[in-house]
Amino acid sequence: MSLNETAEEQRRKLQQIAEDAREDFSRTHEAREQALKLSREIIRNSANSIRATHRGEFERAREMIGAITELTDELAEALKDHSGVYFAGFVEDALKEYVEANATLAFSEGSRLPEAKDLGVGPAPYLNGLAEAVGELRRFVLDSLRRDDFSRCEELLDLMDEVYTVLVSMDFPDAITRGLRRNTDMVRGVLERTRGDLTMALRQKRLEEKIALLESRG
Repeated sequence: MSLNETAEEQRRKLQQIAEDAREDFSRTHEAREQALKLSREIIRNSANSIRATHRGEFERAREMIGAITELTDELAEALKDHSGVYFAGFVEDALKEYVEANATLAFSEGSRLPEAKDLGVGPAPYLNGLAEAVGELRRFVLDSLRRDDFSRCEELLDLMDEVYTVLVSMDFPDAITRGLRRNTDMVRGVLERTRGDLTMALRQKRLEEKIALLESRG
């Protein structure tokens, strides 16, 4: 077999290389566009699920999560041959929101917390989603304090503390954890502020109870 190629043979080869690259780029571009659309829908529905959870509409929140699960399945199918698109950033951001919606619902109603394998996500979006859910737990605590409802505040604070304990144990570069260190710092700040708010509210409640007791005796 000759090692030499004519100029015409090289020209045809270059044309074929270009065509192959064009077809590959086209498939990747199509997958990326589909992934962008699905990611936006996942983020929007996750936000709606979290809002429903805050309103106490747990069944509605679960229905939305079911719809999001179908979207994540569709997303996985679209990207099964395009791992480069999956790790571009926006896909994992959407999956993080999906985890946050699941965790917020589970923490709020006291149901089973889905694991990463249950949701079909990797550890990075899962842990970052848990971190985001801590902010939603703070909102639950503050809403409860405004209603003078202390029934679950300490329980929720303990859950926030447990999440922080898990996150702070992940000593790996951000390139692996996708910015988990920054979110862990955020969780620490949220936890400290919530603990302070709850402590002040409990002290105020006890003071009011003592005053009411003294007035009743007087």
